[in-house]
Amino acid sequence: MRAGVLVGCFTAAVITVLLAAGMVTILDSRQQAAGVTPLSCDAALGPTQPGQRDRGAGEAAELDAEQRAIVALIISIGKERDLSPRAWQIAIQAGMTESRLRNLNYGDRDSLGIFQMRPSMGWGTVAQVTNPPYQVNKFYDVLESVPGWEQMRPGEAAQAVERSAFPDRYHDWEPMAVHLVENVGNIQDATGCGQGMGPVLPPNEVAGKAIQFALGERGKPYVWGATGPDSYDCSGLMLRAYEAAGITLPRVSRDQYKAGAMLPVEQAQPGDLLFWAYDPSNPATIHHVAMYLGDGKIVEAQQSGVPVHTRPVAWDEAELLPQAVRPGV
Repeated sequence: MRAGVLVGCFTAAVITVLLAAGMVTILDSRQQAAGVTPLSCDAALGPTQPGQRDRGAGEAAELDAEQRAIVALIISIGKERDLSPRAWQIAIQAGMTESRLRNLNYGDRDSLGIFQMRPSMGWGTVAQVTNPPYQVNKFYDVLESVPGWEQMRPGEAAQAVERSAFPDRYHDWEPMAVHLVENVGNIQDATGCGQGMGPVLPPNEVAGKAIQFALGERGKPYVWGATGPDSYDCSGLMLRAYEAAGITLPRVSRDQYKAGAMLPVEQAQPGDLLFWAYDPSNPATIHHVAMYLGDGKIVEAQQSGVPVHTRPVAWDEAELLPQAVRPGV
């Protein structure tokens, strides 16, 4: 599957572009997205790390008229089909990866069009897989047949449709796709988590007790596998802190990551758990957990030779996952 060249500049205006299938009117980004299927909160969607939103806006600014028309077509058909903005994002990431959002008349073997669909693999006739509305609808048809696609990271869902030999590349366009969904599709919150998380994730009433316990253990030694009362490892400290607050957490950090509601790490509140992984895009590689105290500080049991302590944390810190977890929610 081959990609085109990314050129041009982005403008947030109404334009009409002639594609191979005919006239496609681009939506005015100032219009309200009425009747759009609401999103469930998923902080793993969209650019949550510092700088990613700026990167997405910069990449979107380089799209030319044809690319913008295809984005508008993806969004308009998604709305007509009452698909959530998450589906639009998946399609944009797939189209950008496969063709740079161009209706190509060439590709790997017999791959054609925006999503590089192959007639020989049952995607449709040559005329169909080079017809933009057909291609977008066909992509959505296959996406909807993927079990649990709405719970997948968008790049993973794109891969489930495309079945590429290079599955990780779909993630590269996540920031740009979110920017387009929010600005062309007029969606204010691509993750569905709400402004400040307030309506979706209310503050945890027992967080103060967990914080009080954790701070009370400062100075005690780190011992791998220890869960107190005289020493702790990272997850052991979190386990006992929330146990003191009436919430039972799993024993190890990788399981604690699944033990609450997720939210973008920049929106973490006191008591939320932060996680570090060898590969921040893969929670299976989590190796450390700490508790956020607010004001850019955490309490943690970090490593051998270092007692339980507090320290500053930065959202762009190496290996920090872009999602925080709120236990008990």
